[in-house]
Amino acid sequence: MDAAQAQIIQNLVTNLEELTTLYRQLLEVVRKERDLLISADLQGLDENNALKDTLIMKVRLADQLRLKRAEEAAASVGADPQSPRLLEIARRLGGPDADRLRVLHGTLDTLLRRIADLNKGNEEYANSALKTLSGAMNEIKGTLAGKKTYEKKGNYKLGPETTGNFVSKEA
Repeated sequence: MDAAQAQIIQNLVTNLEELTTLYRQLLEVVRKERDLLISADLQGLDENNALKDTLIMKVRLADQLRLKRAEEAAASVGADPQSPRLLEIARRLGGPDADRLRVLHGTLDTLLRRIADLNKGNEEYANSALKTLSGAMNEIKGTLAGKKTYEKKGNYKLGPETTGNFVSKEA
């Protein structure tokens, strides 16, 4: 491996390590989100969501750079640069750098699965809480509105179709 290829691989590894750090931070934020949902801490939840949005933006930027670095690395090892795969780059590369790429790939895959699972659980918990809250609000609204059946609301008004009412003056 020449110096240019080594630099390309090192740039990719550095980027993947940065992504791993960001995903670990995101995992912690998603875990904290569940605790905040359970405790119904709205202010904490707002702050946590702002941090989550910031981290997601950083992940998107780092992922765009990862794609560029992976394309460069794939081209340097003779893999398909149009759809670069870390495991394919590692297979063609060989050696300790390949092992590092495999480890980073596994770590990122695990982190992404955990984040997705926790986020899905948080979404289900939030939807359940909203459904419960909506039901409680409807009960309160129904209690305040009063009963609508079996209630005397007024007298029956006779209409023009009954006898004794004058309908028209013309004959």
